[in-house]
Amino acid sequence: MFAKAIDFTNLADDITGYHLASAIFIKLLALVYFAAFYSLTVQITGLVGTDGILPISDYLNHVYQQQGRTAWLMIPTLFWFDASNTALLSIASSGCVISLLLFAGIKPRMSLVVLFLLYLSLYHAGQTFLTFQWDTLLLEAGFLSIFLTRGPGPLLLFMFHWLLFRLRFMSGVSKLASGDPSWSNLTTLHYYFETQPLPHIGAWYFHQLPEWMLQAGILLVFFSELIVPFFIFLPRKFRLFAASVTILVQLLIIATSNHNWINLLTILLCLFLLDDALLKKIVPRWLYSFIFTGDHLAADHSKPSCNLLLPIFSFLILVSSTSVFIGMVSNNSMPEYLSRSSSVLRSWGLGHIFHIFPTMQTERHELQIEGSYDGIVWKSYGFKYKPGSLNAMPKFIVPHQPRLDWMIWFVPPKHPEMLYWFNRFLLRLKQGSADVLNLLDYNPFPHQPPIYLRVQAFKYRFTTPEEHEHTGQWWQREYLGQFPYVRARTP
Repeated sequence: MFAKAIDFTNLADDITGYHLASAIFIKLLALVYFAAFYSLTVQITGLVGTDGILPISDYLNHVYQQQGRTAWLMIPTLFWFDASNTALLSIASSGCVISLLLFAGIKPRMSLVVLFLLYLSLYHAGQTFLTFQWDTLLLEAGFLSIFLTRGPGPLLLFMFHWLLFRLRFMSGVSKLASGDPSWSNLTTLHYYFETQPLPHIGAWYFHQLPEWMLQAGILLVFFSELIVPFFIFLPRKFRLFAASVTILVQLLIIATSNHNWINLLTILLCLFLLDDALLKKIVPRWLYSFIFTGDHLAADHSKPSCNLLLPIFSFLILVSSTSVFIGMVSNNSMPEYLSRSSSVLRSWGLGHIFHIFPTMQTERHELQIEGSYDGIVWKSYGFKYKPGSLNAMPKFIVPHQPRLDWMIWFVPPKHPEMLYWFNRFLLRLKQGSADVLNLLDYNPFPHQPPIYLRVQAFKYRFTTPEEHEHTGQWWQREYLGQFPYVRARTP
């Protein structure tokens, strides 16, 4: 075991000084992987299964007809071999099991390779439901971690730093580049807590804060995303400061938002800013034997071919992420050869850009789906997590990611790609798809699906403390009309 090969009293004097940080990262990454896979096991068939909203088999057939054999390269997924519900559940469940094996220190390198391939497969299978930045963040962090089992060398540490830098700095730049006035006039947090996709109870309390605190919070966001990221590449005291500010911001987000596991993963990436000299003062010595279970970070360089892969992939990630980011900010198209190569790399979950909340919604529009047998008596479907009942306290569900509830937040602006999947969702309700109905909290038509469906649109807002005390309600709402025959939410 590696614990016997390392003298913990001289751990900080190791050539990199990040062996303990790396071992902790792999252990905790296993838990993030588990959360991501487990979250999908309870919803993947309803989203993209045979009777799901967007069946993966239809998608893969369409891609193959359009691209031929190159489709395997552009859409790397194991579901080319089998796109059944059994395959979907097997891969999601296998991800859970292998995550636990990784946490236990059993074959970490092989476990990380398999976890990456399994999540990459689900990433493509999920189509629009898995095109989020936390999915690509997990893929790239998981991919780099495969090399981490060989030891935290300087180039690998830089790539982890580069990933954290991109996540933070690109998010800040995107806010400025968007031209959204709420960021420039410091009013974003007047809206954010009640208009975010899935707020929890903490958002209601933060929404009541005085204006000066909300404005100070926006300044903290800009500082943490536009200035602090550069500290990542500076000497130790700056890196520790960058880690402290970044972790503080992530904890505040967790306290106010249901953003699944992205904030937890961001905190984990900060471990590479906390060297072993510091972590030795924080981590109890009795945990060392567990942290270094198995062959974590084995200093085995007997396979130079593997070592050569890291510089190659590092170069590709740097070129792709930089060029795409420059293109996004400048609105200039990349050269054709660079665009194609970057697209291939990003299809493998690497070299993506990040732009978290570049624009802010100033109103919350909620859609209520109703069914009827006669067009006179209407009954409402109930969702598990998105706001519905005015009396229901917003739930804290971190690190779960309920993809359907989250995606409905994108429908009110009425973009064609959002309306497409939403109409497919309504069709499955009329057909009485059991897998899709399992995504809901309440089905008012348990015996036979309705003949008619309609969608009512409401504008929601948080109650004030006085309103809540008087009515017990967390929300107030105003009827807008029948969707889609209502004004679109902007942005």
